[in-house]
Amino acid sequence: MTKTVLITGCSSGIGRATAEVLAANDFEVYATARRTESIADLEAKGCKTLALDVTSEESMVAAVEAIPQGIDALVNNAGIQEVGAIESVPMDRVRGLFETNVFGPIRLTQLVLPQMRERGAGTILTVGSMNGKFTWPGTGYYCGTKHALEAISDALRYETRPFGVRTVLVEPGFVKTPLGKTAVGRRIQEAGPYTTFNDEVAEVTSSYTTGALGMLACSAEAVGETILKALTSDRPRARYRVAPSAGLFMTLRKVLPDAGFDALLRSQMPKPKP
Repeated sequence: MTKTVLITGCSSGIGRATAEVLAANDFEVYATARRTESIADLEAKGCKTLALDVTSEESMVAAVEAIPQGIDALVNNAGIQEVGAIESVPMDRVRGLFETNVFGPIRLTQLVLPQMRERGAGTILTVGSMNGKFTWPGTGYYCGTKHALEAISDALRYETRPFGVRTVLVEPGFVKTPLGKTAVGRRIQEAGPYTTFNDEVAEVTSSYTTGALGMLACSAEAVGETILKALTSDRPRARYRVAPSAGLFMTLRKVLPDAGFDALLRSQMPKPKP
């Protein structure tokens, strides 16, 4: 029986790759993005496309209602990056980041869960990050959104299991997608004590998938294949790590004390200059 999946954030990167992988493996894929023209080409690859803005209640409700046969799996993937020292990021941008990365996935989950509970089956899969386990300086708010997804997924997994609904969290490490490059454009550029630091963090973030660190990165398609594995497994794991960097850095954070991990970051990351 063909399963229907709704995927957010399909204009590029992991969302686009996942839509292509699932469509090629007999899923009925509803690929979504804020602008449908950015995903129109996915229709030729077997996907159906919908407009969906995860910061808009009206848009999310309309997208769910546009799938009358019901949704077997929700892939919460849409997300944005934000670079800037904690003190330097304006609160409207902090709120916007959490609206997209946290509150949107929460609300979509609330919208699809009633039908899944009624059927006694379904999967809520959220694309988190290794950054849900530790924090890079200069991206504290972004990492905070990923930490939030970890906690929410843990609670949801426990709460939905009695209804036959499975909850899965995918934790990619460095992934070769445009997200890192967009960090340069989204950095906080106002003059102040963190201007140089924010610029340097943005440049480092955009280079994670090149050079020596590129050896620890994976493709967006590799994440899509992992999502396929989770959605087709009879007993999916609670978490799936993807990319060598995820295993490496998450292990280091687990075994090193706070002072040791801070020292590691100081050796690799820019520092604010008083």
